[in-house]
Amino acid sequence: MRKGFFDRFSSLISRGAGRAESFALACGLIVLWAITGPLFGFSETWQLVVNTATTIVTFLMVFVLQHSQNKDGEAVQAKLDDLIFAISKADNRLIGAENLTAAELQSLRGMITAEIAKADNALVADRPQNEVTENRGRQQS
Repeated sequence: MRKGFFDRFSSLISRGAGRAESFALACGLIVLWAITGPLFGFSETWQLVVNTATTIVTFLMVFVLQHSQNKDGEAVQAKLDDLIFAISKADNRLIGAENLTAAELQSLRGMITAEIAKADNALVADRPQNEVTENRGRQQS
């Protein structure tokens, strides 16, 4: 599958921005800027240079990083959907749950939480009484 220019660019920038070397470079540039303060008399232009540069970089990085995060999130959702689909006992209502409204998602989570509690209660009821008491004692400590 061929990646578009922005996909390649955002992946490259995201990986590069997350490296220790990038952080060190940014710190170095700030220190260099601070050192040049006396040379420029701490003028408004001197301050404007760093303010403008950081504003531009921040503005552009928002889009680059959001693109990378969206792509990663979609990949994770696709993988989770595939796992849910592959497991025969899984609840297929969860496939595509990221597309539900907040109210629908909350309702679905409530139903699943209730089903988990019901299954947990059934599991506890099936265990011998001494094992249940022993496990509850461990959980409380």
